[in-house]
Amino acid sequence: MTQPGRFGLDVHNNYVFSGRATPDYSGEQPPSHVYRLTPELYYGVLDELELGMYLLTTHSAAGETRYDGAKVRLKFIAPHAADRGAFWGLNFELGKTAERVSGYPWNMELKGIYGYRASGWLFAANLNIDRSLARADVATVELDTKLARDVGHGIELGAELYDELGRVTDPGPLPQRSQAAYAVLDTEIGGIEINAGLGWGLTHAADHLVLKFILGHRF
Repeated sequence: MTQPGRFGLDVHNNYVFSGRATPDYSGEQPPSHVYRLTPELYYGVLDELELGMYLLTTHSAAGETRYDGAKVRLKFIAPHAADRGAFWGLNFELGKTAERVSGYPWNMELKGIYGYRASGWLFAANLNIDRSLARADVATVELDTKLARDVGHGIELGAELYDELGRVTDPGPLPQRSQAAYAVLDTEIGGIEINAGLGWGLTHAADHLVLKFILGHRF
């Protein structure tokens, strides 16, 4: 969370080295060899409330760069100790994306946030519900978790799991959903926050090898 009255910028970079090369639906851009660049600008409204916006772009395997839409978000994190104990919050997103990245362009997401810090360890979890605004029956759920260890010198090493659970009304079967694991590093250099990770798919539905690299700065 950034301080009230201050802006911040995160630049999300993702590249799929190996992944699905055939579309799941007509008009989709398969993720294999696609680079995604997503600037995220945010503003501190209150100590516990932050307003943000994502701008989505992709660079395809064929060399085409395209703008893929925007999302706005509102994030709330309850007051908590910065270096120990539990924290929780909610994140709400609303936006419209290009058909090549989503079969249902108008969509919203509600993300539940929970975490706990103790003795240099961090555990965090997000429970995400995504819902199409065009079709009320299209709502999916995902559980993302992270475990990280502070190894000193301002460096955290850890693992992240991204688990699609399927439709809210009919979850599973999990082996047919996208399940992925990432080895990650978190640190800060010269006021620039860094989250870097290398991920691999645990099921056939997931991309096989993905690099992510997020740079953040608070102004």
